Amino acid sequence: MSDNDVVLKPKTKTKPKLDRPKLYKIILVNDDYTPREFVIMVLKAVFRMSEETGYRVMMTAHKLGTCVVMVCARDIAETRAKEAIDLAKSAGFPLMFTTEPEE
Repeated sequence: MSDNDVVLKPKTKTKPKLDRPKLYKIILVNDDYTPREFVIMVLKAVFRMSEETGYRVMMTAHKLGTCVVMVCARDIAETRAKEAIDLAKSAGFPLMFTTEPEE
């Protein structure tokens, strides 16, 4: 090889690693003022639960203080939680939903 020769190395293509979006939990917080029937109605309307599933989620929150309603992407979680809270506020109830990252 002379001094003028150029050594070509093959280029390696790297694919960017795409991370899955972080999931968030929507949590129903129990309160002593919102009627059970209304909580079930909100769970059916906003989270598309059946009557039986809504009852089980509501009773779990009632007994334990909180219950995870749904796990989904952050924007969906925040939108659904806000929609449920707004529905309760419009009916005059202090029903509360929170969102937090899933561990």
